[in-house]
Amino acid sequence: MKEQTHMKYSKIRKYRVWLKLMRWFERNGKWLVAFFRSFAAAMKAIGRKLSWLSVINPFRYIKKLDWYIIRKFIGTYFFAIALIISISIVFDVNENLAKFTQYHAPLRAIVVDYYMNFVPYFANLFSPLFVFIAVIFFTSRLAGNSEIISMLAAGVSFKRLMRPYMISAAFIAILSFYLGSYVIPKGTIVRQNFETMYKNKKKNTQAENVQLQVGKGVIASIQHYDNTVKRGYGFNLYKFENKKLVNHMTAREIQYDTISDSKFHWKAFQWRIRDLRGMRENITSGAEVDTLIMMEPTDLVFSKGQQETFTSPQLREYISKQIDRGSGNVVQYEVEYHKRIASSFASFILTTIGVSLSSRKRKGGMGLYLGIGLALSFAYIMLQTVSATFAINANTPPMLAAWVPNIIFAVIAWFCYRKAPN
Repeated sequence: MKEQTHMKYSKIRKYRVWLKLMRWFERNGKWLVAFFRSFAAAMKAIGRKLSWLSVINPFRYIKKLDWYIIRKFIGTYFFAIALIISISIVFDVNENLAKFTQYHAPLRAIVVDYYMNFVPYFANLFSPLFVFIAVIFFTSRLAGNSEIISMLAAGVSFKRLMRPYMISAAFIAILSFYLGSYVIPKGTIVRQNFETMYKNKKKNTQAENVQLQVGKGVIASIQHYDNTVKRGYGFNLYKFENKKLVNHMTAREIQYDTISDSKFHWKAFQWRIRDLRGMRENITSGAEVDTLIMMEPTDLVFSKGQQETFTSPQLREYISKQIDRGSGNVVQYEVEYHKRIASSFASFILTTIGVSLSSRKRKGGMGLYLGIGLALSFAYIMLQTVSATFAINANTPPMLAAWVPNIIFAVIAWFCYRKAPN
């Protein structure tokens, strides 16, 4: 009996903590229940006020059917890029292998500096072609398997069917614009330097008789400039006020300061300054002086394809600076700037054409559609090149030249879209 009593008391001592907690909840239970009820009511009220946020949630509008088409579209797009770029690399290696061997190009430089920048450049350049091929290829298969017929029979309209295609096109457009505006220009610099060293592609590094406006009423001229050493010879700087020359600086040589923390720092050697004030003339000279001239090496030497090495913010800044200086050599830079934006929107236009052409089930398979797609894609790329040439050589407005292919193909897309449901 005593042993049983002792066991009961030992169990009570063992669980005394739980007994204390139970008593505490008994005393404060009403307060806790009230607290949690008020908290739940507050959260419910906040949820009702923020219910409008669900409207702007993009995933709310993407259903299982949309995910199915998006996966097909994006997967086929990247598969087409991998396939065609792989073939391009094989041909490029076959063409340049002798030069790589002749100039002793390291394997790491070939892979990292050249081909790692070769792939995104050409993939983005021919992105409209890949978009069209992807849309034609997998949409024709959907139509051939009667999947599109089933979707339309289930009550899905052609307009609703276009939603996942447009979402995929938006993803490709954003990716294409980001790569073309910020990533590829940096890689192009590395690729062009590789080509100069190991493919013997001569890069323009010198300029003769350069004259440009570096400030309001300030004109600079250089007889010869060597961009390799960042040094100019026969330098003159003229400053005008009210169309009268008030200051004239000459220097036998000028050297750009590449280690300075800020831009526009030059060193002038064997310099002389004539300060003209009315009938008086004050002349000072010296062997070397640090000076601030509002120009950079990129303003003096123009190499082929230089506009492709600038990111979009750099292009915008460069164009603005050159226009302020009165330079006429900015058309190709303006065309490049607008073309990057226009090429991104091509994804929507070509996707619309591709879906409209290939969504109907016909005899003969996808061969006809694939041929039409390739023809239209190459026509778009060729039209881009032709319009850019017109802008550079025929004084066509750069913005219009960049958007002409999109305008023409947008009309074709509208016509195809109107006819597709019938």
